[in-house]
Amino acid sequence: MTLLEHVDYPADLKQLSRPELKQLADELRAFIIETVSKTGGHLASNLGVVELTVALHTVFDTPRDKLVWDVGHQTYAHKILTGRKARMATLRQTDGLSGFPKREESEYDAFGTGHSSTSISAALGMATAAKLKGEDFRTVAVIGDGAMTAGMAFEALNNAGAMDANLLVILNDNGMSISHNVGALNTYLTKLMSGRFYNAMRRGGEKVLSHLPPFLELAKKAEEHMKGMVTPGTLFEEFGFNYLGPIDGHDIDTLIDTLDNIKKLSGPQFLHIVTKKGKGYAPAEANPCGYHGVGKFNPETGLSAKAGGKPTYTEVFGQWLTDTAALDARLMGITPAMGKGSGLVAFAEKFPERYFDVGIAEQHALTFAAGLACEGLKPVVAIYSTFLQRAYDQLIHDIALQDLPVMLAIDRGGLVGADGPTHAGAYDISFLRCLPNILIAVPSDENECRRLLTTAYRHNGPSAVRYPRGVGPGAVIEPGLETLPIGQGRVRRQGRKLAILAFGSLVTAALVVAEKLDATVADMRFVKPLDEALIRQLAETHDYLVSVEENAIMGGAGTAVAEALAAMGLVKPLLHLGLPDRFVEAGDPALLLARCGLDASGMESAIGKFISE
Repeated sequence: MTLLEHVDYPADLKQLSRPELKQLADELRAFIIETVSKTGGHLASNLGVVELTVALHTVFDTPRDKLVWDVGHQTYAHKILTGRKARMATLRQTDGLSGFPKREESEYDAFGTGHSSTSISAALGMATAAKLKGEDFRTVAVIGDGAMTAGMAFEALNNAGAMDANLLVILNDNGMSISHNVGALNTYLTKLMSGRFYNAMRRGGEKVLSHLPPFLELAKKAEEHMKGMVTPGTLFEEFGFNYLGPIDGHDIDTLIDTLDNIKKLSGPQFLHIVTKKGKGYAPAEANPCGYHGVGKFNPETGLSAKAGGKPTYTEVFGQWLTDTAALDARLMGITPAMGKGSGLVAFAEKFPERYFDVGIAEQHALTFAAGLACEGLKPVVAIYSTFLQRAYDQLIHDIALQDLPVMLAIDRGGLVGADGPTHAGAYDISFLRCLPNILIAVPSDENECRRLLTTAYRHNGPSAVRYPRGVGPGAVIEPGLETLPIGQGRVRRQGRKLAILAFGSLVTAALVVAEKLDATVADMRFVKPLDEALIRQLAETHDYLVSVEENAIMGGAGTAVAEALAAMGLVKPLLHLGLPDRFVEAGDPALLLARCGLDASGMESAIGKFISE
């Protein structure tokens, strides 16, 4: 009988001894490995915070005390310890547990996350609310060193230090740059500086010396220099936080003692811990990047089944980028911390001086690209659709307004499956097409993707090529760098009465439907500029029109078709098929499309009803 079998909620942790808590951490780690091997998910990041999670739920009174997890891909142990252990087999599955914190899922999930660098802002809001309402709960934000690269985290730190809220920020640092600072001396000093005696002396000294400003300033400088000799915390002290650490994030005794001390302190506190990503699982420790997000795998060997056959759209882009860069020295590749996910690994290895990973800083990525473009270079920003949302002002103000030739390679357009609504690219067509100057291309297969990437790259202005996650229909990819005529679609099948205007990833399903309904199918290729001549031709030769896209119906490509028809003075029955006006939860991508009525069967049913009314 394992300890984990008897632990369902944080209250159960408080009954365990320190040795038992350490044993529980080992069992949690094994349980996470076994679970993720069957469901897929984020592995290395979760293995790195097991001891921290155990310590937090042991020391704090959750859910009364609030834990806010940044990004959220480090919360599997948290889910297991907060009543969801029995449902972990449904993780990231249809109608199962979310892979991220979700307020509707549990009262222990204080704030829903999926994008990075939001934890400190949200936790500060909660801590401020507690103060205003006279409530005595503690608020903790857990943020990784990667998420600290985003400006929003520092905006929140700057605000928090001036508000004197009872907020604890824990920096989970799994980098190696400060590992030498973790040791007995530093652990001792951190315990000392987090204790009541030290802080009472600190406050008392400030009170006495406040009547002698020069001596107070001298004492503060001396304290800063003393702490600076053994800690890298001067920056956070300047923000107004009491900096503590770094300490070993896998030492439960030190974590619990330190957190217990901090819990008794008031004002903004900053605890710096050092962890090892993938801790306790050799393959993940050796390759934490490769085991950050994984599919199903063999837990004994760490090996996953190899996907064979067709290349993914991400791989098509990566090959195109490398091929184009070899011919054009002006091409610069930019990614906001998603080099591997966006397919830039080969490019980075071949052209390291032209590869820029700017960290989790989407706003900076776009304005940095704009600056490069101003000087005659040709930046390509590889970015997930869901992360592009975070840089919308920069896209408008710094790129579109100045009509700069910055190309966006937008991955994960449409539904993304297991990652769910926080990562779905459901809105990019809608928020892009309203911008002046921009070209928007939506390839329907792998070969078209390569050609449209070339077309957009050679366009002398802002451009975006939007493609889905995973593999396409399996089109033969021509090796050249040929362009396509801007703003021109093509008829893929000629039928009667009904014309389907399909955009991007749903062209293949539209062709299946068309065979059954004897419909015309147009692969529109471009959302902006639209092929208005083709739209007019289809409207004048067919009785019914249907627009199909894997994007929100509101403001999407179908809306653009309706606007074009109205401008032409053409009145024609038009059905819009696309993503519904709700957030689509995680699950198998094919099943999700079917639930949205965007598989061949769903389209056929909706169209049949439309033309029969």
